[in-house]
Amino acid sequence: MSTTVKQLTAAKREQSGKGAARAVRRQGQIPAVIYGGGEAPVSISLDQKIATQLIFAGHFLTTQFDVTVDGQATRVIPRDYQLDPVTDRVMHVDFLRLRQGQQIRVEVPVHFINHEASPGLKRGGTLNIVRHTVEMFVPADAIPEALEADLTGYQINDSLHISAIKLPEGSRPVIADRDFTVATVVAPSGLKEELATAATAEAAPAAAAAPAAKK
Repeated sequence: MSTTVKQLTAAKREQSGKGAARAVRRQGQIPAVIYGGGEAPVSISLDQKIATQLIFAGHFLTTQFDVTVDGQATRVIPRDYQLDPVTDRVMHVDFLRLRQGQQIRVEVPVHFINHEASPGLKRGGTLNIVRHTVEMFVPADAIPEALEADLTGYQINDSLHISAIKLPEGSRPVIADRDFTVATVVAPSGLKEELATAATAEAAPAAAAAPAAKK
């Protein structure tokens, strides 16, 4: 579980809008907003260098922060950020206020473990990842850093479904109406040809032994 809360200092912005945001960026800051929790949105600005390091370090959207503005800390979680399509510069960040006992919707990464214990992968199969992340409802104070998908025993053409993954207590997938696929073990092209040839060879004697149809 992700229980570490990081600290972040921000300055309150009195003005909002595109013009005000551009002015903030010219000063080496990143415009941001804190919203939700039954309170009015608060426009803030973040240090560009610090915010950029946090975002590109990974797990940003599943990390809780105490954002301090004018000496008052607010517990938040990032909900979105925008990057410049050309320079990848961080342009804006959205934070959601958190309340005790609140459930939130987040994308949780899937980590695949025990590759060496998969007979299918040992035979040269490829792990075809259908979902790199799973959208989950999770407690705001117990956000999982990742889901672990154990590949032990998986053969060629086997599928790993969400039901095979142990979910953290209090968490559930947003998709609840089916046991969706997270990954499959796919045969390499050479093995596919071998399997097809073997299937044809098995079918040939059966076809030869079948009685001829009467005319």
